[in-house]
Amino acid sequence: MKPIRLKNIWKEYGSHVVLENISLEVERGEFVSIVGASGCGKTTFFKMLLGEEAPTRGVMELEGKPWPNEPGADRGVVFQRYSVFPHLCVLDNVLLALELKDRPVTGKLFGKARRGALDKSRQMLSAVGLADHHARYAHELSGGMQQRLALAQSLIREPSILLLDEPFGALDPGMRSDMHALTLSLWREKQFTVFMVTHDIKEGFDLGTRVIVFDRQRNDPDAPDAYGASISYDLDLSRKSSLRKGA
Repeated sequence: MKPIRLKNIWKEYGSHVVLENISLEVERGEFVSIVGASGCGKTTFFKMLLGEEAPTRGVMELEGKPWPNEPGADRGVVFQRYSVFPHLCVLDNVLLALELKDRPVTGKLFGKARRGALDKSRQMLSAVGLADHHARYAHELSGGMQQRLALAQSLIREPSILLLDEPFGALDPGMRSDMHALTLSLWREKQFTVFMVTHDIKEGFDLGTRVIVFDRQRNDPDAPDAYGASISYDLDLSRKSSLRKGA
């Protein structure tokens, strides 16, 4: 059985059908790009993966167990809007992620545990190219640097799944290219599974080992909410990815 399994998923809000009959199996370590027109349910699907929304019908399983019904450390997330703490320095932003993971009530580590967390945080900042900026406040960073910090916050908890919601949409082309390279480098090294929602089809094909296209395939002008989006294409790009890794 595949580590991630979705079977006949529907999402409805009353009579409004957003998603219909979504079935998907994903191997560990895949990079899944999710594309489609605005309003086709990509964001709703993303929220279901995150655990903020539950399917109306169908089965979602992670490692053979029911999908967790709330966000957890197993799923890291990076949004388009920079999700960092502007009043904390760069190092403390990453350290806090570890403190909240290990001490969810107090949010504080002490002694040997804190020293270990600091070392781990510095290593992660080095991995995302922010080692020289560890003492700066997050609000002093450029947009691209803030996204690097958001990525570090997510990956420091060692999630098995990384969820990316238009993470590079607000960046200029040069910074976006740098973030693409960084994300692929960390994905290859850490071997986590990625789900990335993007409106940029080229970005989806450039980064993904698999591209899933959401589309509303059934329409009724007299009942526009009667049908939801489903997967119209599921494209395997893993051979392209293997060639890219070997380049």
